[in-house]
Amino acid sequence: MQFLITGGTGFIGRALVERLIREGHQVTVLTRRLEACRRLFGAEVRCLAWDGQTPSGWATEAEGCEVVVNLAGENIASGRWTARRKEQFRLSRVQAGQALMAAIQDWQHKPTVFFQASAVGYYGHRGEEILDETSAPGSGFLPELVQDWEQSTLGVEALGIRRVVMRIGIVLGKDGGMMARMLPPFRFFLGGPLGSGRQWLSWIHLTDLIEALLFLLGQHGAKGVFNFTAPEPVRMKQFCRTLGSLLHRPSFLHVPAPLLRLAFGDMAREALLVSQRVVPARLVQAGYPFRYPQLRMALAEVLDRQQPGA
Repeated sequence: MQFLITGGTGFIGRALVERLIREGHQVTVLTRRLEACRRLFGAEVRCLAWDGQTPSGWATEAEGCEVVVNLAGENIASGRWTARRKEQFRLSRVQAGQALMAAIQDWQHKPTVFFQASAVGYYGHRGEEILDETSAPGSGFLPELVQDWEQSTLGVEALGIRRVVMRIGIVLGKDGGMMARMLPPFRFFLGGPLGSGRQWLSWIHLTDLIEALLFLLGQHGAKGVFNFTAPEPVRMKQFCRTLGSLLHRPSFLHVPAPLLRLAFGDMAREALLVSQRVVPARLVQAGYPFRYPQLRMALAEVLDRQQPGA
């Protein structure tokens, strides 16, 4: 099949592109990092330059792709949230979606499926509440941002295109994501929970994220919102204990919540300290077979640790 991917040079995008190449699919990546895209993927991938805001320069060349995967969006975990950065977060998501919409509306040959990236940040801070795809959005900057992100491509449904919204949890994988930030302090015996450690983390192994996307691609009736999280969310304390156990390191050095709020402001309040107990109800109902349903086996794979009985 022919795939059009935005955000293809990012942590998730790279894994998806490499998976598709191995399966023999044709892949086009829209990117603001044209040379980096070419270095990453070589001649096997068609890299098209774009500004992340308009369909200018690439729309005609990209027509004919059967599947669109929109992963575009600036990383919200890259530093303190200033007013300017918040606006960049919004524009990098909303304008990208609107640009794709504008291009697709003019295409004679439209895609059949559109995957829209989203995040469990949609639900906001919810304590002990179990959250599935029917749960209401939370309040605050991040839930509002995610709602705008999802809405930016809603119009493709009116064009007869099947749209799948992927509300993605914390992604565990090699060479990126949360693990790239957590491993260094743990390896230097400085690891431990953020805040109280009682907050719920909703996570997913990178392999399951990619495989679930491809699984839903083959489920022709699958549309709407799907939580892309593992079936067993864990508390921050449990996550750190498991990681420390696999690394043979302690995991008791808490980073106090007041210090995090002082250092990171809104990012701490809405991303680092929130409790989100999200379950993938619709993926389970659809019959997706999780490769890494439990945290220990997921972290062991990321760390290349052999588990007993494996």
